[in-house]
Amino acid sequence: METEVMDSGEKRLNELGYKQELRREMTLFRTLAISFSTMTLFTGITPLYGSSMQYAGPASLVWGWVVVSFFTWFVGIAMAEICSSFPTTGSLYFWAAHLAGPKWGPFASWCCAWLETIGLIAGIGTQAFAGSQVLQSIILLCTGTNKDGGYFAPRWLFLCMYIGLTIIWAVLNTFALEVIAIIDIISIWWQVIGGTVIVIMLPLVALTTKPASFVFSHFEMATASTGISDKAYAVILSLLVSQYSLYGYDAAAHLTEETKGADKNGPIAILSSIGIISIFGWAYILALTFSIQNFSYLYDPSNETAGAFVPAQILYDAFHGRYHSASGAIVLLFIIWGSFFFGGLSITTSAARVVYALSRDGGIPLSSIWREVHPKHKVPSNAVWLCAAVCILLGLPILKINVVFTAITSICTIGWVGGYAVPIFARMVMKEKNFRAGPFYLGKASRPICLVAFLWICYTCSVFLLPTYYPISWNTFNYAPVALGVALGIIMLWWIVDARRWFKGPVRNIDSPNEKI
Repeated sequence: METEVMDSGEKRLNELGYKQELRREMTLFRTLAISFSTMTLFTGITPLYGSSMQYAGPASLVWGWVVVSFFTWFVGIAMAEICSSFPTTGSLYFWAAHLAGPKWGPFASWCCAWLETIGLIAGIGTQAFAGSQVLQSIILLCTGTNKDGGYFAPRWLFLCMYIGLTIIWAVLNTFALEVIAIIDIISIWWQVIGGTVIVIMLPLVALTTKPASFVFSHFEMATASTGISDKAYAVILSLLVSQYSLYGYDAAAHLTEETKGADKNGPIAILSSIGIISIFGWAYILALTFSIQNFSYLYDPSNETAGAFVPAQILYDAFHGRYHSASGAIVLLFIIWGSFFFGGLSITTSAARVVYALSRDGGIPLSSIWREVHPKHKVPSNAVWLCAAVCILLGLPILKINVVFTAITSICTIGWVGGYAVPIFARMVMKEKNFRAGPFYLGKASRPICLVAFLWICYTCSVFLLPTYYPISWNTFNYAPVALGVALGIIMLWWIVDARRWFKGPVRNIDSPNEKI
């Protein structure tokens, strides 16, 4: 009789003090698909493309992607090494607890867990908002244009679309994990094939294309629109689109308890996602920029797309200019919308896993409710709906405030990317002899890579706190510092007053006296 060989990821999980509770059925390709879907080709670039280019022109946007991609590799490589050593669904906050040691581990774990939770839940909101924005443009072009009576969805309908997407993602994450795995495979092909079609077709369809000198060297500020006159400040803001787009690769780490050979496949999925997005993202930016017909007209509120969504106007100008029809633009917008749908679905999956893991360790109020696993579907269904409910609350200001997307995007990026900094810093300062390396190990290169990664994360979080328009008013104020300040203030106060007495970080559910972390 053959003895069943224990999966290497499950073996390491047991050594860390956890028993296998979730189904370990994800292959490398499926894990890569979910990680890729969380980053997504279109969801970061598309909604911020217009505003980022407006700050300093196309050259800053195009080369900014290259710069941000370069530094993102440092973060991804540092995280891949840690993931290989700690293949658990708690991922970042679990890593922080063990790498920071017994004295600082609980506090590091607490900070990391809440940053990650805030970032992921806000991430669902960014996908729902931007997906609704694309859908708004599709409806407008299907019913005409802004110039000839097309229907531009009002705020209340926009909010309904936002809520509807959030609920659909929650339902699928509750009852259809197998379907999600299939959808995520569809997603990677949807974005690779769809992205290739857009990148190749758009410049070919456009009647004229901008010269390379415009795309790669043209610098133009829109001080009248943005209120920003300082060139360095404008360049910094133009990089926001790249910094917002190039994260989310840690999704592979959230699924390591459900992935076969996670100590090897988790790092591969992280690095592969970064590589794919770095290449395709730059190609997408170039395709959009080369295809611009009239730069200043893109931002005109009287244009065909009401000046609300620059990529939609670029697509419309290209197809209408050649074929006198918006049908091609609508089809490509639908491809982009599908990317937002897949991205939101994957981020909901990741957010629920983090909430489940934190609840499992008693780190959230009413943890006994949120850590329950659905008896039939074996998914943390209560955690899924908690994430959806908070996401919907974040979107309610859409009815009254114009800068909701800016705030949600900033909260998402600072929380999500800020969560990366805690375990990376702990890995950088810990004694090397205390680190048990996995199959992916950096050796002596680990500390310098972690240092660059940590400094880049600090810079990224800082710039998302900056005002993006001047003069500052209620309509232009970046609410992220206030929202994050209140949320993190409450969380830190809770730690000082109460949580530090009982929160010990990840709680083992297997006795493992011989464990070595």
